[in-house]
Amino acid sequence: MTLDSKTSCEIALTHLKNKQFITAHNLFTNQAESLKKSDSLKSALMYMLAAECKHKQGKESENEMKEASELFLKYSKAKNSKNIKGALLCASKCFLSLGEFDKAKDAYQKAKTISPSTIQVTRPIVIIDDSKAIAMKLQNYVEKLGYSEIHIFENGKDGVKGCKKLFSENKEPVVLLDMGLPDLEGDEVAIKLLKDKVNLQIVVITADEKTTARVNKTISTGVSAFIQKPFTLDELKKAIDIAESEYSLLQ
Repeated sequence: MTLDSKTSCEIALTHLKNKQFITAHNLFTNQAESLKKSDSLKSALMYMLAAECKHKQGKESENEMKEASELFLKYSKAKNSKNIKGALLCASKCFLSLGEFDKAKDAYQKAKTISPSTIQVTRPIVIIDDSKAIAMKLQNYVEKLGYSEIHIFENGKDGVKGCKKLFSENKEPVVLLDMGLPDLEGDEVAIKLLKDKVNLQIVVITADEKTTARVNKTISTGVSAFIQKPFTLDELKKAIDIAESEYSLLQ
């Protein structure tokens, strides 16, 4: 019996959830190969999931990420593509994981030139920041953008716990993550959250320069966007728009 694409993907995701990484990897790879010519976007997403299976095993996933990055670029160049910005952002993330920073920057810069889509305000916002003043500023800003469900945590451990609770309720938050938390570094928090939810959107907020080793380390975990303190409402809106654009592509 031949399974349809959706069923095969659901079976593969079940294997991934059950930590049957080899089986899940093979299923995702087979799906990616079968969709390569007919649907480059879905194929790219399957390769990303196959790469995650490799990552869970502690193995290199360079081949899978290369395939995904090229397919995302292919989709972004097609005439009838609906979410070019999201595809370019995903390509940028793939290039970052491969250490191809020039290609990542190029894809990201192209994505920024595309007019932002309207933000959908149905998702929760999670703020993880030990500064009450910054947390209040962020809360005020996201409320102005139309978000109503806002969760604030003052340290990394509580933030991770709070996000996992939202995941268990099948909610899809956008996480605004401070780099300098009192208990965990930003990259540690990002890794813990992305381990539980591969397609989570995280916006890093820090006083560090983007070129510092700490920021590069956190960005390479797969976060969606970066904001440097002090930030404006417009800068936050652009970062959340990037996160929402990436999210819409993955649905």
